[in-house]
Amino acid sequence: MAINHVEANVFPLRRDNVDTDQIIPKQFLKRIERKGFGQFLFYHWRFEDDGKSLRRDFLLDTPKYRDSEILLGGKNFGCGSSREHAPWALQDYGFQVIIAKSFADIFYNNCLKNGILPIQLDEKTVDALLKNESQVDLYKIEVSLEHQTICDSEGLRVSFDIDPYWKTMLLKGLDEIDLTLHYGTQIEDYEKKYEVSDLGI
Repeated sequence: MAINHVEANVFPLRRDNVDTDQIIPKQFLKRIERKGFGQFLFYHWRFEDDGKSLRRDFLLDTPKYRDSEILLGGKNFGCGSSREHAPWALQDYGFQVIIAKSFADIFYNNCLKNGILPIQLDEKTVDALLKNESQVDLYKIEVSLEHQTICDSEGLRVSFDIDPYWKTMLLKGLDEIDLTLHYGTQIEDYEKKYEVSDLGI
């Protein structure tokens, strides 16, 4: 799915070093499809030990936050194992954009490859966003990938960096398989040109 302009409610996750096992615990990795992981997102933080009752100290499922599409995080978001299920779970729940002070490299790239926009901003800016969120009843952020800007409902406006290759991929809603298929004709022409028989094998 293509991403360009996202204006949505924000869920603040005021924690550093959120690892992929906290995002989607290992017991749920047996599923063979990419969908359905959202229900298990942040499982041990959201649910009591019975796996059914919601914890009162984790606010993702409250009316204020349950429709959020933008997540605000801290330092080293997505650390730990390289499981691709982590961005699958975030996306399946409904998050399109993750803004954090820093990301684990593998998680950051897995987000890009799976159609989530990860945005790294300096600590001061993220702290300002978190402060603004804490002071209003309903906090919205507007993200423009095309213009690489972030605006919030309190008047803050900042820009962000992204690799031009991944910017194009996200704007067009492409993954690396789609990109390969885009060059299908050229690949076929190349294969015909260098058929095994022509190589004398």
